[in-house]
Amino acid sequence: MSETVIKVENISKFYQLGLINHGTLAKDLQAWWAKIRGKEDPNSRISIASGNNTNSDTDFIYALKDVSFDVKQGEVLGIIGANGAGKSTLLKILSRVTSPTSGCIKIKGRIGSLLEVGTGFHPELTGRENIYLNGAILGMRRWEIDKKLDEIIDFSGVEKFIDTPVKRYSSGMYVKLAFSVAAHLDAEIMIMDEVLAVGDMAFQKKCIDKMSTISRTEGKTILYVSHNMNTIRKICGRCIVLERGNIIYNGEVENGIEKYVGNKKDYHKRVDLKSLPRDPEFSHHPITMTQLEFFDDNQGIYHVGNKVKLRLSFRSIEDKLDVFLRIIIKTTEDEPVTMMTTPKGFSVKKNITQTIDVECDLSMIAPGKYLISPVIYELGKLGNNVYLDGLKLVAGFEIIEQEGFANNMTWHSQYWGHFLGKNLKIVVPNDGEN
Repeated sequence: MSETVIKVENISKFYQLGLINHGTLAKDLQAWWAKIRGKEDPNSRISIASGNNTNSDTDFIYALKDVSFDVKQGEVLGIIGANGAGKSTLLKILSRVTSPTSGCIKIKGRIGSLLEVGTGFHPELTGRENIYLNGAILGMRRWEIDKKLDEIIDFSGVEKFIDTPVKRYSSGMYVKLAFSVAAHLDAEIMIMDEVLAVGDMAFQKKCIDKMSTISRTEGKTILYVSHNMNTIRKICGRCIVLERGNIIYNGEVENGIEKYVGNKKDYHKRVDLKSLPRDPEFSHHPITMTQLEFFDDNQGIYHVGNKVKLRLSFRSIEDKLDVFLRIIIKTTEDEPVTMMTTPKGFSVKKNITQTIDVECDLSMIAPGKYLISPVIYELGKLGNNVYLDGLKLVAGFEIIEQEGFANNMTWHSQYWGHFLGKNLKIVVPNDGEN
């Protein structure tokens, strides 16, 4: 069994909205004295123990509430969740940037953190000087940093600017140097927020490969926050899903991703579209899509090669002669897969609920879970698309494998994509003449 290097026990963190102190020096001193004695703030209007913040005159918000988990040495733990779920707050507490309101954290080993662009860098110092500064913060000796210096500079790709003050660096250059420092200095634990998104694609791949290598060969422990689910899949062996400051899942990566993006197995045959919120570009839409229905007996579950039949109902406030329907298919992670549109326009009459049936040929789509985004539009005078109504990710369906599919192999979308290619044709050439 690997040794536990991080143990988080019932961590909570709450903030008082709108205030940064109690308003008087005397009350601030009372709160400080209570804190150093491990007592509850006597001027607090919230009971931390009970977590009851519903009857307070001042608004409080829990960024984290009773969060507990362990991390083993050499483990790569992904932390995912929506914006405001508490991911960054958790990493800041682990990095000792801020302290928890309650709870306990036990950490074994030095921590190197990269929470935002330029973390730990002094803008007036050069890139080389900041490498030594970061190493000193981690408790390393100068000779230890000297051994790693050339490797850090080479990996960062900013060697041409290494003696330039980092205040002149772009955000991408900041991240390249900061990640290189965090990855190469002798910290046993790396904590990383989603800063790699600032770097270019080549550097992102380089970083992902490096994280996988140092975890596997050097035994470093990594906590990684990202909204890129493919990255979480590639490097993480386990993931935690946060929602409103609570851990709602802790376990296998694929199940965690499904928990985060929403389980789409419970599909609805009929979806009411009238009251769904529209994007600002559709705020004054003359046509309102009212209902989307799977017009077949499959209930949203299809085998590879099936066709999806949809029935769309809509209502217009004006007559239109030539409008089009576009169906966009995306994954549950909001990645576009394909787009289909009606080849010919159709007419719309005002103040009448109309219905059209469409057939989507998805025979070239691989097994997986998908979402539908319908858009109604017309062509403008300059040939541009004029959107009349549109909705994003309103209905889900699933394509499942069947016996004998792909020589009985399971389809791996993250490696093979979502496009289902045709079978190979084999031509055996002649063996040649004697």
